Amino acid sequence: MGFFDSEIVQQEAQRLFEDYQSLIQLGVNYGKFDREGKRAFLEQMEGILDRYRIFMKRFELSDDFMAQMTLQQMRTPLGQLGITPQQMFEQMNIALVRMKSDLERQA
Repeated sequence: MGFFDSEIVQQEAQRLFEDYQSLIQLGVNYGKFDREGKRAFLEQMEGILDRYRIFMKRFELSDDFMAQMTLQQMRTPLGQLGITPQQMFEQMNIALVRMKSDLERQA
């Protein structure tokens, strides 16, 4: 069975994409959120990043040709920006930590 033939993989990919899109749409109003709303938003974003990191690890560990091709397709644009997927996750985590810190200082 191929990587993308798995119903579990398909469902997780769909949920991850939908959750991410919803959170991004919600994030447009981040500046209008109260303190608790910002905290909840950041926790949700952190959860999605964790899920995405796990999903990417599945690609990396798979020997399926399509999984490896998809991984390469994700790496190519990042490489053009001069970063690796690991660096992308690190930068996103740094941004989340900074946003949480800013939120705590506003208390």
